[in-house]
Amino acid sequence: MSLTSEIHISTKSPKIKNLWQTALHEGFPIALWRLPKTTEKQLIIDLSGHVSRTNIDFEELPSGFAMSPFQGESLFLKGDLYYRFDTENQEVEQNLAGQNTEKEVFEKQYLTYADEEDKKVSHEEIHPNFITEEKHFGFYNEMRFAEMVSNAVTSIEQGEVQKVVLSRTKNVTLSDDFEVVEAFQKLCNTYPNAFISLVYLPEYNSFWLGATPETLVSVDKDGKFRTMSLAGTQSAIGENGETLCINSIRWSHKEIEEQAFVSRYIIECFKKIRLREYHESGPKTVQAGNLMHLRTDYMVDTKEVNFPQLGTVMLELLHPTSAVCGMPKIPALRIIAEQELHNREFYSGFLGPVNIQAESHLFVNLRTMKIIGNEAVFYAGCGITEDSNPVKEWYETEMKIQTLMKVII
Repeated sequence: MSLTSEIHISTKSPKIKNLWQTALHEGFPIALWRLPKTTEKQLIIDLSGHVSRTNIDFEELPSGFAMSPFQGESLFLKGDLYYRFDTENQEVEQNLAGQNTEKEVFEKQYLTYADEEDKKVSHEEIHPNFITEEKHFGFYNEMRFAEMVSNAVTSIEQGEVQKVVLSRTKNVTLSDDFEVVEAFQKLCNTYPNAFISLVYLPEYNSFWLGATPETLVSVDKDGKFRTMSLAGTQSAIGENGETLCINSIRWSHKEIEEQAFVSRYIIECFKKIRLREYHESGPKTVQAGNLMHLRTDYMVDTKEVNFPQLGTVMLELLHPTSAVCGMPKIPALRIIAEQELHNREFYSGFLGPVNIQAESHLFVNLRTMKIIGNEAVFYAGCGITEDSNPVKEWYETEMKIQTLMKVII
């Protein structure tokens, strides 16, 4: 499953912004990302002008980028054009082998827009004629959120669920000089261990920008499948502004149990497909930006177990995980629908590259924001158990929102 074309970036002059501006001007879906613990940035453009709606099947899909909502049909950006960038985000070196007519037309337009300053497009000027979903974002203050948490705890005490994940939003007006690609670059510099992504969806008239620490499904070129359970949250910053040592972090029973729910959920998924040959490592304390979490890693060698479809099968079983939904899943979803004032949309869904360089890496869409015009909507959630304290849960969502806000606002 190869890409139509591949362009490598050297170290002479930056091109990401020009490519981005051209895609916006032409109304093409575009995704820009950087994998955790790497410096290389990657970008694809879908020349069809719209995203496909499809099941994410690694064995059937071409190279591209998947983006799925919390609930509903997944979107897929086909990788008609593919670019790779070095550490300096510099100079495009074109590989013209196998180039088709569409690519030739795009490259001609790209060079034109790169040279003509007045044709560059801001995030506020993108294709107003596309249909935009009607959005209703609820207003959350601390009192309203505390009521949500208290209602969830009551449901847990009554035996309806063991855990439920509740989220909220925070709306912010962006400054006139806010620039989405610059914000992406800042997140890359600040969070080297996170998956950093910026996606433009013309049919939704919106951008999604994020820095998530949580792998949902990953399959590398050697056939190694990986997933993780990530839950429990503490600040990584001490009272005097210092970064805390991982070894100094102590976890409460509530946080340990919250993370254990997610681990048990993953193991139950393995049991459903009668898979016993997996490697489990953890739980251990890990830092993700300004936060500490508990994490357990799972790995399966799909070649050893002769299960090449494992990534696709586990994606179907896992999403949405108890880390973003709760347990049991159906009653947790009902409580979320009853309590939350907003539509989660792509928050707590998943996103990432599919079949690019013979690998697929999908991440839970946490620490994310949506941008429409000059308005940004930040999303954050927390796992509610019977030991939850509404004040602490509100503070946890504030810390998670700050992961993005403190860097780019």
